[in-house]
Amino acid sequence: MPIVTSQYWNIAYGREPGQVALDKEGMQTMRTLANNMAYILKQFASGTAEKTAPEALQLMHFIR
Repeated sequence: MPIVTSQYWNIAYGREPGQVALDKEGMQTMRTLANNMAYILKQFASGTAEKTAPEALQLMHFIR
C-alpha cells in the first residue's frame, strides 16, 4: 500500500478559532501533503504525472 508523505508531522497548531491559519509551517506541511496526494492519484490514474516543485521551507516556533 502506498503511503503519502509530507515534509514533517501532518499537523497544524492553534489555540483559538482561526489561529491554525497563522501556523505557516503547519499550513505548508498540509499543502505539501495535498500536492503529494494529488500527484500519486494522478500517477495511478494516468501513469504520467508531473511532480510540482517544492516550496521553500518555512519554519515557525511558538516561543514568543
